[in-house]
Amino acid sequence: MKIRKTHKKALIALAIGGFGIGMTEFVIMGILPDVANSLKITIPQAGHFIAAYALGVVIGAPLLTSLGNKLPANKMLLGLMIWFTIFNTLSAFATSYSSLLLFRFLSGLPHGAFFGIGAVVAGKLAAPGKSASAIATMFAGLTIANVIGVPLSTYLGHEFSWKISFLLVGIVGIAALLSVYFWMPMFPKTPQSNIKKDFQIFKKAELWVLILLTTIGTGGFFAWYSYIAPLLTNIIGYPESMVGYAMILAGLGMVVGNFLGAKMAEKLKPLNAVVLSLGMMVLALLANTIVATHPIGILVLTFIIGIISFTVATPIQMAIIKASEGSEMLGSSMNQSAFNMGNASGAYLAGIPIAMGFEITAASYVGAALAGMGILIALGIIVNKNSDDIKIKIRRLALK
Repeated sequence: MKIRKTHKKALIALAIGGFGIGMTEFVIMGILPDVANSLKITIPQAGHFIAAYALGVVIGAPLLTSLGNKLPANKMLLGLMIWFTIFNTLSAFATSYSSLLLFRFLSGLPHGAFFGIGAVVAGKLAAPGKSASAIATMFAGLTIANVIGVPLSTYLGHEFSWKISFLLVGIVGIAALLSVYFWMPMFPKTPQSNIKKDFQIFKKAELWVLILLTTIGTGGFFAWYSYIAPLLTNIIGYPESMVGYAMILAGLGMVVGNFLGAKMAEKLKPLNAVVLSLGMMVLALLANTIVATHPIGILVLTFIIGIISFTVATPIQMAIIKASEGSEMLGSSMNQSAFNMGNASGAYLAGIPIAMGFEITAASYVGAALAGMGILIALGIIVNKNSDDIKIKIRRLALK
């Protein structure tokens, strides 16, 4: 496919979709008490809305990607954004626990498929050698959402009504589907594809190990991020209003880290970039335990950890796509499921020592351990691939 200037608009369309997805995924955390009060349920019950969305991501990624495998990618992306817009808008009109739970689950279904298909499309739209930068452009929408979209919709949801937060997501969804419709180029159909063929990739051990790498490695960041509020208020003594500013600071770091990760993936092999990223995360999280009582130091590290957290996104996505040859979109979407499993597992595992009575800083130790395990998994894949390459070279020499 010839690279044209209009393809830059297509990447912007993907970024707008990512912006909307980032809003809906994270805004619920900021308006949780408001939702609970409105629906007359407890905070733990309201937390089920977060889990329902994550479950939708995990199920929807392989399901929707495989069901839409005969559609051109542009039409599939459009359909996913229509679905996203409908159920996020309906969330604003939910009047009960059960209805909002259902709408949150349905809202999460297109998340993984959109990013998975979008990553493959971005790579095809990119100039030679610039696939990583193109994928990072799509993910930029998600990171910018943490700086602008989530704080704004959280503020409006808290000050006026939580329903406004979801209406804003619906408006962004409309903008995304219109931009996909008008700016995304046509892609050829793939009639030869079928679900049975696509699911053959799940026989590849490397794919499963990469999914495990994403789940455990990124779980290190989420172990820290899930408990950033009590870290700032209980340990430092900051007022609750400071938490929002700290999350914006982390979001700014994510924006920087997203494009830094793309550069790393272009200069290094994807898995080497992953090892470097997770190594920096281990060091940053351990440093976080040291400066946890320093008001300025903790904010500086919040920005730094935000940067590091997204340096891994593009490299691991590229590694997954390469390992899923023949069914790249399905494999790519599965990585989004792995990110969400990392979110859930990181928060859960970090909560165990805290529930046992340890300080909030224990979450950072758990995060460092998870990131360290991710490094070991990545190194194991690298060593295995190098071993296979050596065996292939030996066989070729023997045949000569």
